[in-house]
Amino acid sequence: SECLLPSLTGDITQKGYEKKRSKLIGAYLPQPPRVDQALPPERRAPVTPASSTRYHRRRSSGSRDERYRSDVHTEAVQAALAKHKERKMAVPMPSKRRSLVVQTSMDAYTPPDTSSGSEDEGSVQGDSQGTPTSSQGSINMEHWISQAIHGSTTSTTSSSSTQSGGSGAAHRLADVMAQTHIENHSAPPDVTTYTSEHPIQVERPQGSTTSRTAPKYGNAELMETGDGVPVSSRVSAKIQQLVNTLKRPKRPPLREFFVDDFEELLEVQQPDPNQPKPEGAQMLAMRGEQLGVVTNWPPSLEAALQRWGTISPKAPCLTTMDTNGKPLYILTYGKLWTRSMKVAYNILHKLGTKQEPMVRPGDRVALVFPNNDPAASMVAFYGCLLAEVVPVPIEVPLTRKDAGSQQIGFLLGSCGVTVALTSDACHKGLPKSPTGEIPQFKGWPKLLWFVTESKHLSKPPRDWFPHIKDANNDTAYIEYKTCKDGSVLGVTVTRIALLTHCQALTQACGYTEAETIVNVLDFKKDVGLWHGILTSVMNMMHVISIPYSLMKVNPLSWIQKVCQYKAKVACVKSRDMHWALVAHRDQRDINLSSLRMLIVADGANPWSISSCDAFLNVFQSKGLRQEVICPCASSPEALTVAIRRPTDDSNQPPGRGVLSMHGLTYGVIRVDSEEKLSVLTVQDVGLVMPGAIMCSVKPDGIPQLCRTDEIGELCVCAIATGTSYYGLSGMTKNTFEVFPVTSSGAPVSEYPFVRTGLLGFIGPGGLVFVVGKMDGLMVVSGRRHNADDIVATALAVEPMKFVYRGRIAVFSVTVLHDERIVIVAEQRPDSTEEDSFQWMSRVLQAIDSIHQVGVYCLALVPANTLPKTPLGGIHLSETKQLFLEGSLHPCNVLMCPHTCVTNLPKPRQKQPEIGPASVMVGNLVSGKRIAQASGRDLGQIEDNDQARKFLFLSEVLQWRAQTTPDHVLYTLLNCRGTIASSLTCVQLHKRAEKIAVMLMERGHLQDGDHVALVYPPGIDLIAAFYGCLYAGCVPITVRPPHPQNIATTLPTVKMIVEVSRSACLMTTQLICKLLRSREAAAAVDVRAWPPILDTDDLPKKRPAQIYKPSNPDTLAYLDFSVSTTGMLAGVKMSHAATSAFCRSIKLQCELYPSREVAICLDPYCGLGFVLWCLCSVYSGHQSILIPPSELETNPALWLLAVSQYKVRDTFCSYSVMELCTKGLGSQTESLKARGLDLSRVRTCVVVAEERPRIALTQSFSKLFKDLGLHPRAVSTSFGCRVNLAICLQGTSGPDPTTVYVDMRALRHDRVRLVERGSPHSLPLMESGKILPGVRIIIANPETKGPLGDSHLGEIWVHSAHNASGYFTIYGDESLQSDHFSSRLSFGDTQTVWARTGYLGFLRRTELTDANGERHDALYVVGALDEAMELRGMRYHPIDIETSVIRAHKSVTECAVFTWTNLLVVVVELDGSEQEALDLVPLVTNVVLEEHYLVVGVVVVVDIGVIPINSRGEKQRMHLRDGFLADQLDPIYVAYNM
Repeated sequence: SECLLPSLTGDITQKGYEKKRSKLIGAYLPQPPRVDQALPPERRAPVTPASSTRYHRRRSSGSRDERYRSDVHTEAVQAALAKHKERKMAVPMPSKRRSLVVQTSMDAYTPPDTSSGSEDEGSVQGDSQGTPTSSQGSINMEHWISQAIHGSTTSTTSSSSTQSGGSGAAHRLADVMAQTHIENHSAPPDVTTYTSEHPIQVERPQGSTTSRTAPKYGNAELMETGDGVPVSSRVSAKIQQLVNTLKRPKRPPLREFFVDDFEELLEVQQPDPNQPKPEGAQMLAMRGEQLGVVTNWPPSLEAALQRWGTISPKAPCLTTMDTNGKPLYILTYGKLWTRSMKVAYNILHKLGTKQEPMVRPGDRVALVFPNNDPAASMVAFYGCLLAEVVPVPIEVPLTRKDAGSQQIGFLLGSCGVTVALTSDACHKGLPKSPTGEIPQFKGWPKLLWFVTESKHLSKPPRDWFPHIKDANNDTAYIEYKTCKDGSVLGVTVTRIALLTHCQALTQACGYTEAETIVNVLDFKKDVGLWHGILTSVMNMMHVISIPYSLMKVNPLSWIQKVCQYKAKVACVKSRDMHWALVAHRDQRDINLSSLRMLIVADGANPWSISSCDAFLNVFQSKGLRQEVICPCASSPEALTVAIRRPTDDSNQPPGRGVLSMHGLTYGVIRVDSEEKLSVLTVQDVGLVMPGAIMCSVKPDGIPQLCRTDEIGELCVCAIATGTSYYGLSGMTKNTFEVFPVTSSGAPVSEYPFVRTGLLGFIGPGGLVFVVGKMDGLMVVSGRRHNADDIVATALAVEPMKFVYRGRIAVFSVTVLHDERIVIVAEQRPDSTEEDSFQWMSRVLQAIDSIHQVGVYCLALVPANTLPKTPLGGIHLSETKQLFLEGSLHPCNVLMCPHTCVTNLPKPRQKQPEIGPASVMVGNLVSGKRIAQASGRDLGQIEDNDQARKFLFLSEVLQWRAQTTPDHVLYTLLNCRGTIASSLTCVQLHKRAEKIAVMLMERGHLQDGDHVALVYPPGIDLIAAFYGCLYAGCVPITVRPPHPQNIATTLPTVKMIVEVSRSACLMTTQLICKLLRSREAAAAVDVRAWPPILDTDDLPKKRPAQIYKPSNPDTLAYLDFSVSTTGMLAGVKMSHAATSAFCRSIKLQCELYPSREVAICLDPYCGLGFVLWCLCSVYSGHQSILIPPSELETNPALWLLAVSQYKVRDTFCSYSVMELCTKGLGSQTESLKARGLDLSRVRTCVVVAEERPRIALTQSFSKLFKDLGLHPRAVSTSFGCRVNLAICLQGTSGPDPTTVYVDMRALRHDRVRLVERGSPHSLPLMESGKILPGVRIIIANPETKGPLGDSHLGEIWVHSAHNASGYFTIYGDESLQSDHFSSRLSFGDTQTVWARTGYLGFLRRTELTDANGERHDALYVVGALDEAMELRGMRYHPIDIETSVIRAHKSVTECAVFTWTNLLVVVVELDGSEQEALDLVPLVTNVVLEEHYLVVGVVVVVDIGVIPINSRGEKQRMHLRDGFLADQLDPIYVAYNM
């Protein structure tokens, strides 16, 4: 048995790790008598004496991002979480199918010991190793374990054989329940009705964790909550827990809304009156120092190259490294100069022909060089500058569909690039087609690949020299930039800007000739390019380039190179400092005293401060001085924005700001004390660049100067900035040509400023502070949050060494008019379900405490599955794209829509109805025509209907047997489409006589006895029915049990036989055997069957006389059916109603003996039974019977029969139509070849008891249009329990019309017609024409008052063929008789109506009926008892289901139901189980967006789990019972918080 213990956090229980228990705990304490507890993962931190400096300690292989680390922050997060521990969160853990759980053996865990973990795991994979912080390391182990043992007395375990998930805690919610201090323990009402039959003794556990097996029903488990309340199955326990968690007030209650008469208004976030507002004076623009031109500065960068290449050709320019850290190659200035010239000459003269060169000066050329080959790239770059062509350096495309590579292709296309320069090695490595050609990458233009290695190039002639000009306004190069949405833009930098930037950097950094600089950064763009390729050449510096691949193998390589070359300057990112810390062991020989400047390229990231501090802390003893660390801020548009100057004065500490995170979300600077939990510590990034002016402007709207205590977007005015986005003049204007204005509206300067995309402020002393990027900004209900800050908080949730450093993405998605925060992280390969769930719930708490913002969705994906950028970071926009299209494949998801979505419309309060007096005026209700309509009047139709003179169907049959004995009434087809059997009038009459004799003699039945007919669809059923009428018995048709599925289908048969009080049961010999079989005995009590008569063996004699009923109002037959809500209801049909019914259909469909009608329906209830068994006898037409079950083997059977018999009228069900649409979709051509022709069909009616499925009928019509089917022919009918057919299209009369209604109005029980395609529109198709003799009115279901035209209400019907009442409803005895005999509360109060239980509306159309009147169309919206009341509004399940099915390609079917006010969505997944979790966010999003509802539970199941009845209707209540009894075997169940 597995043992459990309440974990310290109280979020969710932990699984007992049996195998390694001794190993885990043994090291810490003498073995107590019985320790059943494993060490929970979040305390796996080593407990060591605190060592002198925390960074010397060997890191247990952990996952912390030092880059994002500020000790204050980590401790703040811990403190915030500790607060939460007091009020425990009850988060129901999702349940997962075994196959979905990544089972990892316990061997993946190392015992918690300080020496564990492999040395280079963290560095190679780029993952940090963190140290346990003091807050968590200090917990004493013995104390912890004793806690665990003493705390476990309340927990009870129900160990189960049918665990629906491998999530250890999933099926032991009892324990969570025991700890969650839930106030209300009432279990939800038990709808499963099983417990009543199986009394259960619940015993209280004795002592500590006792394990016991709960009694089971099927595979449902019974458990108890903490105080012994039995709860049927764990699912209801979880839901109860979810309900209780959601009951807690989380957000302040919403204010009032303005609810316009119609609209549900979404709440608009009002500003918080107490929010901090900026109070400072307006800021002044900051001017940088003068750019002092030094006399010997070159007039252009090419001139500098020429100078050094000719006067110091031996001076080293660039040293490249191999992956062992050995110098691979030294490029001197002489070689750089000669090779660049060679490249320039070849580009201009050797591509294309002399007359038509491919590249001319000013053209753009792509540079595609790998990160480990800076030399070739540098040569190509300068070659382009010398040739006056524009280099566009980009990443090497590794595969045809790299993350983001397509967007780079668009950039190249828009720049008109036709040539790509590359190196030999790179060219060989590109993917090739079989012919050896480089394929065109997705989205890329066609390129000529040109290799720039010297050996492949022609030597320039002696007299050829590049034209070296002074720097001018021509474009020098284009740097690519990836935007928030993933699109790639090209920033153009002119030659003068390039030169000025190099000069400004030289002045700011104090560069001197021949200095050595170590560069770890990407040399293709940004700081790496500006310092390592451009400024270095201006100053004849020597660059030691460290490729990313070497850093992965040896993170200390850059420090070693600084020592080896006594480098003065190093360019790094905080990541590189962090890796060095992680990999650093006491290396004796490290000496960093040569460094005068350590440029931190991402110093503008507020969280880099922790890496800087930690790095200084460790390496100060190795000669690193504090003033050497120089963070800088940069942006692709403004180039270097600010940089801290290197000083010699070590007494002046760098600038720090401790800002209130709450203030920042409102864009206001408030200094806070370090003790506060939610603060952001920022470091300055130095001063404004020489020769530049900087100011900060409001991030949105007019670029107005900020106040001094306000956060804004930094803007720079300087020569040294980018000038445009290539080819995008509109975006360029908004970014590169900004004119900031003062509060009075006056411009600050006549020169334009460039927006940097950085958010920050200029502090005292002109120091620049950056608090985030515009790209990372997420505006959630009016407050601004920075993605980086959220990442930092998530990573500070430390006790779980859980998420790899840098493998976490935070972005926002827009759902329901607001941004919602999504966190996606890669989890460790060795983490368990509990670990991940625990981490997720703690992250939610931490972010809630520190940022006061809810996380909408937290998703964990397997390690190494997120799309990467070329340098190994996470490709954010691609990740977001995958999330939104449902192809992220997470392994864990936690959604919190209940807590995040605060702008839902106010729940609706029902308005009192207007009283009758003020409403009724003649035939008007509230100024509208009363909604009433009727079919043709039966009495007034003159036709030669011979059958009219008979009151009883049995008489009609006898009359036909005499007058037209050999006329064929019925033909039954088998699955091959050949005639299986047929019946003429006289054959049917004779069979019926024999059956009547059998009933009287063998069954000893009296007239009026009930007889159950259990037959497959066919001719025996018809004969048995008339046999009953001849004997005076009352037949009940029952679907036979399914031989492959007796256990579930036989109980229904038994129930109908019992409820209908059948005195005997007639069937075929085969079914007779089945009913008495061994399997049947296992399913039901076979001894309780009434006598069973087998009609395969009939007596040979005729009855003395045929029974004739005394009164047409006596019972003719009973019609039993299971409604979609799972109710079994039988209705009584009198002889009079039966005849009236047949006559009504005969008139509507114009049926005569010469007609043939094809019927593909189940003949057990409703209109299906009437068409199959009764109509032919009454009207005399021939019915071609096609059992729907035969279509499973031959889907074309029905349509081929329709075509072969040249049928004009045919009837089918939705399931048949769906089978044809899905099964024959690809075969229309071959069917045409077989001669299938549907052009003669004038009516194809779908028999249904629901709102017409317009999408299905339309796709059916479209699909078979090619085979001659007229789209006008397809229509639907509508019937219900009280009246089996109210509408039926028939032959004459106008085509069925379609209207579009507003779904939002419909929820408020109103009809509002809208245009097709307008938002929230729902198409409704008329349900066929009202049958002759039927009157309809629309009434208010609550007040029973009549309603006006186009108003939504209950459909009431008055007709001669109404059923005469229920024959006891099974499952709900209280259904009153008013279903059959209701009267209106005002208006016409005399007529007796039957209530259909369906909502709908009538609408008078412009069309005319057969009788010349204007046509009234009836639109059915849905059944009242299926509708769900949520937030005071009425929802029809089908609408929500339609939205959900559209949400993802793998959702094949969906069903929704409610349980304790939670909306449960069950989706069938057609795809791999890995896709199951993709559906959770998409389902939640679409239901929020389209229906303003929060989904409570998402259940992902296999295809075919949602039960569907014979009419093709979903059995949502059966599904609900199965879910609550834990019988669905779901792939995944997500409980949304």
